[in-house]
Amino acid sequence: MITVLVRVTHGPEALAATLSALVPAVAEGLVGDAVILCERQDSALAMVADAAGATLVVADGAAWAEGAKAARRDWLLCLDDGDIPQEGWIRAVDRFVSLAGPQQSMARLCRRAGLLRAWAEAMGRRFAGTPIRAGDLVHRRILIHHGKPRAPVRLAATIERDPVFH
Repeated sequence: MITVLVRVTHGPEALAATLSALVPAVAEGLVGDAVILCERQDSALAMVADAAGATLVVADGAAWAEGAKAARRDWLLCLDDGDIPQEGWIRAVDRFVSLAGPQQSMARLCRRAGLLRAWAEAMGRRFAGTPIRAGDLVHRRILIHHGKPRAPVRLAATIERDPVFH
């Protein structure tokens, strides 16, 4: 089982879209809990988190590490609100978690992006190493102890943004 960390920047509607996309993974037994990360207290976000049975964490910068501290599982899937994992992601993540040890530390779901975004992400990786971003499956020790992850394994799964929240 994994924990899903959802960073909120677009509001409760985008959060609800992402959480509803995770329901099949909960039913399959892959997702055990969710942690919602936001920068300020928001009653609408609190209601969505409560309805989903998720933990709400309020922290400056809505940092992944703050969510990792509240997570109940060792493997954490990082998402932004409005992210929708596409068909086949459950099997790909489950297989990785089952076979990889904590020494692997990281996997990445592909994000369909335009050429400009793909170029910007490639340049960012080249000059900044391997920062944790939405779409990454990370072992919690990397986030809590600020360790340097190994190069991520590319999973045969994709994430798309809900077009309403681009």
